[in-house]
Amino acid sequence: MAKESSFDVVSSVDMQEVDNAYQQAKKELSQRYDLKDSGAEITLDKAKGTITVAAPAEFVARQVIDVMGSKLIKRGIDLTAVKWGDPQAATGQSVRQVATIVEGIDKETASKINKDIKATKLKVKVQIEGDKLRVSSASRDTLQEVIAFLKGQDYGQPLQYVNYR
Repeated sequence: MAKESSFDVVSSVDMQEVDNAYQQAKKELSQRYDLKDSGAEITLDKAKGTITVAAPAEFVARQVIDVMGSKLIKRGIDLTAVKWGDPQAATGQSVRQVATIVEGIDKETASKINKDIKATKLKVKVQIEGDKLRVSSASRDTLQEVIAFLKGQDYGQPLQYVNYR
């Protein structure tokens, strides 16, 4: 029988690039005339994978989020990897908004991807291994079709295709 080919479907974010984007956004906040003395600040917790924006008003918070988003895009980070929560009232009139950085594929999304791949009726095997999926088949062309199919789908987070062999 022919040797099985496979690839892994993962969702990962380069935290160093997120840190670089954070540093650039922080620098822009201190230099931009409309945000300089507004009292807005941004913090990154690499261990927890969260970005926190504190601002005197919701409008200013949205501006800071836009600045951070533009820096993430320039650094090659997909914005679907950052899930922004609802604005929360902080002390006085200020607003706090927290974002979590999506790392790995959760069980629900993995089973949805698995179900969608099986619905294509392609001859592949899909295994859920923790926070990634392994797709294997005897035909490399079939694996290419699966990758093309998954690129056309939206699962609410960026997917990467690694270990193609």
